[in-house]
Amino acid sequence: MPARSVNLDAVRTALTSQDSLGVVITGARGVGKSSLARAAVADLGPNIWSLQLRSGPAGSTTPYGCLSFLLARLPQAYMGSPTAILRGITSLIRSDAAGRPCIITLDTSASIDDMSAGVLLNVLLTGTAKIVAVAPNSSDLPADFHWLLTDRKLTEVRLSNLNELQTRQVLLSLLGHRVASSLVSTYHQMVGGNPLLLKALVTEQQLSGNLVLSDSVWTLRDKVVLDGAASLDDIVRSRWSRETPETREVIEMLSCARRVELASLTAIYGSDVIADMEDGGLLEIDDSEYRWVSLREKYIGDVVRTWLSISRRHELRSMLLGGEEPDPAFMTVEELMSFAAWTHECEAELSPPLALAAAQAAVQLFDPRFALAYAGMLQRSDAQWASAQRQKAAAYLQLDMPVQALSALEDISQPELQALDPDEYAQVVAAKARVMLSIPERAARVPGLLADAREHLDPAARHSSWPEPASVAANRIALSEFEYRAHAGDFAAMIPALEQAADPDANPDTAFRIQAAIILMGALALTGREMDALGLMRQLGGQLTDASHIVGLRERYTREAYVVLLMAGQWRRCIDLLSPFSSGQLHRLPYRSAATELAAGVAFAFSGRGEAALEPLISATAQLELQPVQSALRTAYAATALAYAQTGNAAMARKHLAKLQRMPGRSGFVTECIVDFCALVAGRWLGDAEAVAGLKQAARRNLEAGRYTVAGISLLAATVNGSDADFRLLEEIAGHRQGPLAEVSRLIAVGSRTKDAKSLLAGGELAATLELDAVEARCMALAVDFARQDGDALSARTAQARLDILAATVANLPIVPSSGSPLLTSRERQIARMAGRGASNRDIAMEMGVSVRTVEGHLYQVFTKLGVTSRGDLTGLV
Repeated sequence: MPARSVNLDAVRTALTSQDSLGVVITGARGVGKSSLARAAVADLGPNIWSLQLRSGPAGSTTPYGCLSFLLARLPQAYMGSPTAILRGITSLIRSDAAGRPCIITLDTSASIDDMSAGVLLNVLLTGTAKIVAVAPNSSDLPADFHWLLTDRKLTEVRLSNLNELQTRQVLLSLLGHRVASSLVSTYHQMVGGNPLLLKALVTEQQLSGNLVLSDSVWTLRDKVVLDGAASLDDIVRSRWSRETPETREVIEMLSCARRVELASLTAIYGSDVIADMEDGGLLEIDDSEYRWVSLREKYIGDVVRTWLSISRRHELRSMLLGGEEPDPAFMTVEELMSFAAWTHECEAELSPPLALAAAQAAVQLFDPRFALAYAGMLQRSDAQWASAQRQKAAAYLQLDMPVQALSALEDISQPELQALDPDEYAQVVAAKARVMLSIPERAARVPGLLADAREHLDPAARHSSWPEPASVAANRIALSEFEYRAHAGDFAAMIPALEQAADPDANPDTAFRIQAAIILMGALALTGREMDALGLMRQLGGQLTDASHIVGLRERYTREAYVVLLMAGQWRRCIDLLSPFSSGQLHRLPYRSAATELAAGVAFAFSGRGEAALEPLISATAQLELQPVQSALRTAYAATALAYAQTGNAAMARKHLAKLQRMPGRSGFVTECIVDFCALVAGRWLGDAEAVAGLKQAARRNLEAGRYTVAGISLLAATVNGSDADFRLLEEIAGHRQGPLAEVSRLIAVGSRTKDAKSLLAGGELAATLELDAVEARCMALAVDFARQDGDALSARTAQARLDILAATVANLPIVPSSGSPLLTSRERQIARMAGRGASNRDIAMEMGVSVRTVEGHLYQVFTKLGVTSRGDLTGLV
């Protein structure tokens, strides 16, 4: 029971303590009280006599109800009085135990009678046995047990539902392999952390084929649908039978609507009913302005919804809406999704504006199949049809179907396109350009497409100013031109135009200005102006709330900010940036979590922490192989190969490099840059000379294009064993860059070329502030050699000690000191640490349980390896 290890320890302690009479395990239904009781008793070993008691259906009305099977074994002589029965049962338990410690497990799902309670109290107080009582609440126990709890003779262990980490542990124990984060999050949210429901859900999903093992990782094939889930259905029906008719109707309403404003719900059902349901743990009410009400346990709504007929769903919908359709302009994306899903389940039609808004919301929430369904509801004769085709194209792109996306846009005939208003015309052209960039053979035609659009818009745009539609449309086309140039990697040349577009004084169009600034942010980061990019990133981050009406803006900002942080060497902030997206709504997860885990894995791999990178990368790869997105899957293969190479697993690294080679397609410059870099650095770790040459060629190409950051990072990776010319070029490139990573590159270049240990120590210290362990290890390994060659014992000791510490986190050092000086073993490090603190050899020997001679031998090795002569020199080195 890994998820309940703390609770298990508490139960075990109570059962083994001499002053304790046992433990009471309390908690709601399904949290695992009985499982914990069984595990605790089993954990005590085979020499324990275990007796299981359960209160019968008659509860407290039958004397000795839970002891009836023992009562039947008593000789007639003991049946004369309650006192005789008490002594007889106590004697019988003692006899059955035969001198072994006895543990009684009592399940008090119903209350027990007074006679049974009296016998059990006697058994406990005479030391005949200890007890593990299981009950929903301590108040469900007999009064005498309350006294024992108050007197601390019994310990209460209260179980609550699992948190997400515990849910992961339970899934690991149930399934026996790695589990994808999306699987954990989805299941945890659906069952609210209830272990009983979690097990039922796993069984149902395995039987339905939606829970699959992909490359040794359990993941979801598609969204979770509970229709026909028999075991969960039984659990919900059991709860349903105990609820009042009013409560059932509220549950039906919320199962269809997903969430309802508190004022609307109380107007229909009354405040008393809603308050009672909240007190009973059935509902949760958020803290927003509208006080949205939803079912606390989402699975109840999913199951109940499958029971309702179409006519009943219609009836509930009419009751809530009162015959009026909501205005999509005043609905959040989540509200739109819930309302659209409800309408769809009622087999009712959405109005064209609502269908379009729902399709757009589904695209924003990474639910492409729903987006296609809602967009498909619009007819060619509807005014919003062209907009719906744009949403179809966006959904197809999310499903990695660019050809179908282009087809959806090309369904709009040229006359229909020309007849659109300027803004919608520009949006269709921009969507088409974005799709064509995803099809390598069509990407080269994008400039022509945008030029034709400019020609179409120019007559009107020339005589208009923002916010007139023609001016807004012209800005949309300009934004597409920037996106095309970024896709091609033409960053340096377009920075002046981007700076002008992002200038508030030069451009009052907020949407265009902020989106241009986001592209500028990435361009600066890739062309050596990392600190300028970070400053712009902070500035834009404060403006996002004011521009929240711009669809997809936060997503675009997050993607570009991730690239900025990655290029600046600030991988830890990349992880922090991703955390708000790691636990989104359920419908986001199948399409979003793989990308989030992939991004986290890439950041870990860039930092040199291959071991930490593998967990998210393996999970992301498994999900992407089921729901492939070419550029993402290629990135996953390359980054996983790098992570395996960093950990010294050459076989798995080569396996993923081979998968990458078999994967066709090309993507935009930034994605291809990451893919190529990871693949080439993986090859370098594997000793492939062609990979080193590839990194140097990439550095020169990027240098010629003014992409100094990319050039510097590539050359830094290529020069682990570089030439004098390589280091001069690395130093030159660093001079064109900003920030600490650029300075690390310069110090490595200078230190490696001049064999200056102090420069390398400074570079290592700066790399440590960025937590770039592999880069720091490279600096320290070279510093050890150069310091020893110069007779600089202090620098050698400092570098060697730091290298020794890094050996614990960098499994496969990029460079090992050529002097062959071995690193400290864990035992040597432990002894050196105590010696550095002033402990004597005898004290150390007693602490570690070894002889003084053994300690002396270890210290001799420590002194030799670190080049020190006294214990005082150890301070600060280990």
